[in-house]
Amino acid sequence: MTTQAPDGNPGRVNYDALPAINPELVGRTVVVTGAGRGMGALFLEELARRGVNGVGGDLDQEEMATVAEKINANLAGTSGAGRVVGVGADVTDPAAGDTLVATALREFGRLDLWVNNAGVFPQAEFTDITPQQLALTYGVNVNGVVYGGQAAARHFRTVGGGAIVNMASVAAVRARPTRATYNSSKAAVRHLTTCMAVELGPDNIRVNSIAPGYIDTEMTRWIREDRAAMDRALTTVPLRRIGAPMEVFGALYFLLSDSARYITGTSIPVDGGSQHV
Repeated sequence: MTTQAPDGNPGRVNYDALPAINPELVGRTVVVTGAGRGMGALFLEELARRGVNGVGGDLDQEEMATVAEKINANLAGTSGAGRVVGVGADVTDPAAGDTLVATALREFGRLDLWVNNAGVFPQAEFTDITPQQLALTYGVNVNGVVYGGQAAARHFRTVGGGAIVNMASVAAVRARPTRATYNSSKAAVRHLTTCMAVELGPDNIRVNSIAPGYIDTEMTRWIREDRAAMDRALTTVPLRRIGAPMEVFGALYFLLSDSARYITGTSIPVDGGSQHV
């Protein structure tokens, strides 16, 4: 069933709960970066709802702590739910990954899953791109994936394997005005995922990425607020609607689960088919 977005979005966003349950994930532990808001916070809560303990990392330590408290409160009456803790983490700092690993081991005694979700979305005319914008975008979107992946892989090698999911984007295969920095950073994430999968595969570490298209988040608010822009955007989406964060979670949950145990090095588009238009 497709339900209308709370804000009257003409794109008809599907907010229905995801019924999937993978019992083998119960009791495992995940790290999610960029979890202080948006899809990262949803990933953390929905995994905890299904019995996965979580460590959420975000640059804003206070906001991350508040989100963790809210998630635990929301799930207080849910049988079998996992527990969540929040940590301040600047993914551009190589030491942040080690802090997140240490927190997971201290709080839960294990770490099995890692989601590199932190990202920024700058826009500028190509000739106006500044060194600061380049440094921030690649520092968060690319270096953050490298540093997080390194920390996860070092630990996973000691426990016989694990699963890493990177957040790429359909932007990785598109060229759009004012988005050279963002799109190129996501292209790097897409290829980096493949490189990581090839190198880490012998250690039983699976690495995949998700490529969202138009998803109903803060990043796409400008589209929702401009009906003409929304109409134009929907002409490039065969399903004729934007997606919901829960639908991105569906792909994430699958890739983290044992149902995807023979899948590595791939990118799953969650874009309503827009990459083909």
